Amino acid sequence: MGKTTGFMEFDRKDEGYAPVKERIKNYKEFTQPLKEAELKNQGARCMDCGIPFCHSGCPLGNLIPDFNDAVYRGKWEKATKILHSTNNFPEFTGRLCPAPCEEACVLGINEDPVSIENIEKNIVETAFKNGWIQPEIPSKRTGKSVAVIGSGPSGLAAAQQLNRAGHLVTVFERDEKAGGLLRYGIPDFKMEKNVIDRRLEVMEKEGIIFKTGVHVGVDVTATDLKKEFDSIVLCGGATVRRHLPIPGSDAKGVVQAMDFLPQNNRKVDGIPYKGEELSAKGKKVIVIGGGDTGSDCIGTSIRHGAVSVTNFEIMPKSTTSRPDGQPWPFWPMRLRTSTSHKEGAERVFSISTKNFNVDSEGNLKSLVTVEVEWVKSPGQRPIIKEVEGTEKEWECDLALLALGFTGSETTIADQLGLEMDPRTNIKASASDYKTNIPGVFAAGDQRRGQSLIVWAISEGRQAAHHVDKFLMGKSELPLKGDGDLPRV
Repeated sequence: MGKTTGFMEFDRKDEGYAPVKERIKNYKEFTQPLKEAELKNQGARCMDCGIPFCHSGCPLGNLIPDFNDAVYRGKWEKATKILHSTNNFPEFTGRLCPAPCEEACVLGINEDPVSIENIEKNIVETAFKNGWIQPEIPSKRTGKSVAVIGSGPSGLAAAQQLNRAGHLVTVFERDEKAGGLLRYGIPDFKMEKNVIDRRLEVMEKEGIIFKTGVHVGVDVTATDLKKEFDSIVLCGGATVRRHLPIPGSDAKGVVQAMDFLPQNNRKVDGIPYKGEELSAKGKKVIVIGGGDTGSDCIGTSIRHGAVSVTNFEIMPKSTTSRPDGQPWPFWPMRLRTSTSHKEGAERVFSISTKNFNVDSEGNLKSLVTVEVEWVKSPGQRPIIKEVEGTEKEWECDLALLALGFTGSETTIADQLGLEMDPRTNIKASASDYKTNIPGVFAAGDQRRGQSLIVWAISEGRQAAHHVDKFLMGKSELPLKGDGDLPRV
């Protein structure tokens, strides 16, 4: 695969970024692509591994050495077919995935791993540019109908796979446009929304019906859909937000990240939004939560014109190298610095917020924190402990809570009589995605809990296979690792 000695001849080279002062003036993507010759060299770095551990690192089972080799040899159309054989939406994962495949790359044991994610992104962008991504319209229809609830990556993947099997698929989305958190949670500077729209256009031409602005469980009951469709696939995500139950959390200026980010995305897209404008302009912003959502809040606040942005993380600061106990090829909890962090945010680790202080009119004016340490005992989970004498007050006009999600909303589950797991996700088998109600399946975050986009696409694909089998008695839709390699 690739050039036999490529990994010794070429260093890893990543795409560049527009200067900070330039990119924070707008919400456009700011990456600077590599030239084709440079991309071929990056593909050449892929080693002729005895066992390509990148396969196991990728939840989709992408055939990574195969498309790397095709890129190295300049066979971009072949690379496109290989990539799409396992991944419906590489334009999403190529921009947004944290690349567990790269952490499992054999070259990464003692060198920089192959730049798999960037190669993936360039394959699909080359494909769109050359018109190679065309609607795949099924040659015949089965007469079976499927309702997919939710149009995030899991729902879109399930819908496309089921449509390819010949079923009549209708996707229900409660928001104005399809895309789920891809559209309303991911800032445009990480992925512009025309990237979603061009894929949706292909899917509509394939025969998939999208019904937006329809809230299943409210505008139409889930039980009515159960009667109308032969099967239902629940891909509504884990949307119940985690709160911070401390004094002052109801103050004006304490805002959930998933109120702040969707409103801004609507503004950028020209979509009307409800409620008071949430702006960081001229404010001292503190983002509580050190994950991807917190990073997105940082980049958005800086573009609003915040006076300062500080990021709190309750966990201790990780090392940039692999921590002990997380050896290759496992995913390491190492320190990751996003492009938003580099735009001007202060990061504070091992810190916990104790209370929010408000003025006489109920507006947030400051918050109080304490440093914490994690105490480990043999055989026990680490326990958080406050460090005495470390309380500190921080001036703050806007506190953004990026604390993740606790589980799935229960309206649909209640209407259908579905069982829930202890984490309030819909209980469905990991082997066939079936719920306790025949014909109803669940996939993505709504089944597994808050997770990665690449896992959502994988679950949507896997669920589609089992829905097809339920409807037809058998299925030819691929499962993970069953991608049909094209002979090009």
